Amino acid sequence: MASNHSIVCGLDIGTTKVACVVGERNGLGGVDIIGIGTAPSTGLRKGVVINIEDTNRSIRAAVDEAEMMSGVEISTVYAGIAGGHIRSLNSQGMVGVKTGHVATSDVDKVLETAQALAIPMDREVIHVIPQEFLVDDQDGILDPRGMSGVRLTARVHIVTAAVTAAQNVVRCCNLTGQQVQDIVLEQLASAEAVLSEDEKMLGVMLVDIGGGTTDVAIFMGGAVVHTYVLPIGGDHVTNDIAFALRAPIKVAEQIKKDHGCAQRDMVEGNETFDVPHVGGTRSHETSRRMLAEVIEPRLEELFQLVRAELERSGYEDMLPAGIVLTGGSTLMPGMPELTEKVFGLSARRGAPRDVGGLTDVVSSPVYSTGVGLVKFGLKGRRDGARFGRGVDGGLYERVKERMSNWLSLAF
Repeated sequence: MASNHSIVCGLDIGTTKVACVVGERNGLGGVDIIGIGTAPSTGLRKGVVINIEDTNRSIRAAVDEAEMMSGVEISTVYAGIAGGHIRSLNSQGMVGVKTGHVATSDVDKVLETAQALAIPMDREVIHVIPQEFLVDDQDGILDPRGMSGVRLTARVHIVTAAVTAAQNVVRCCNLTGQQVQDIVLEQLASAEAVLSEDEKMLGVMLVDIGGGTTDVAIFMGGAVVHTYVLPIGGDHVTNDIAFALRAPIKVAEQIKKDHGCAQRDMVEGNETFDVPHVGGTRSHETSRRMLAEVIEPRLEELFQLVRAELERSGYEDMLPAGIVLTGGSTLMPGMPELTEKVFGLSARRGAPRDVGGLTDVVSSPVYSTGVGLVKFGLKGRRDGARFGRGVDGGLYERVKERMSNWLSLAF
């Protein structure tokens, strides 16, 4: 298999699965998905690597499958990162414009100023995402280069991660022969895949529910204004099912997928199914409504925690586009309806959009992060920018340098 440097690979290293998605830019400027590989993930807990060897095995299996399907050799990846160690904040910086016209160097400088914060030694900045620029008193500017003015201000969203957690992601990829082009916050990647530009402009909250974490991102005016990772996900629902039905974890997971429903009122009382006991010696019959009575309280608790974070952020009354759910755990019937009940906002289930190629496979919330990582990578290559806005090639080079430093620390 030949390597193709115009192709981008996204690696979603999740708590329950590793998904490797390979894509390339098509002639219309869009993205064609040409390869997909998945493997069960056993080396992570709540989005954080806890076993290097198991994670390596899962990554290798997913990458091999994606290489076989796409026919290309994968040497570099955009890797997703999540976990309760993620922190974020909004900041701003200001610099003077010496020449009277904003240059790329001015943009570099103001972004550096905006992230000049006291960050603990055990944390690393992984994203500096411009929300808007101001030239003198003119706000709402996305690309200030070439504009006349004497003062440039940048408002940015900064995301930090625990250095060791980021190093472990990089190390796992490198031990399987993959170079990490960049590490991307998973909900930002998912947003690239499932949100429309209109939703981002109006105000929308993305809720990506995976196996071990629930990742939240709020967009307003076309830019991200708040991110948050809740270390609770679909695995908590599975554990509740296993306890209530006295079933093995793997059986409980399959029961959740086959018979689960997020709202008990949507289930007929006479629907039943068999539940194998631990050890597989016998089974018993239970009702689907009883299963929903186990699932609904846990999901409602999860959504209440997300709602508390939304209220803390101060954006609860600024989401006219509502809530978009994505991630494998949102496939359960009744999820949008329960979301609307808890938040009092419109909700929809989001899947990757505006992609070609293997659309019948990737048009599922399961692949939102993987497809989003591909889109994120292609967007960055096109713009030569760290965050895909085409305003800061210098920052992109510094990010590559940062990744090299992580690699040297990881080995």
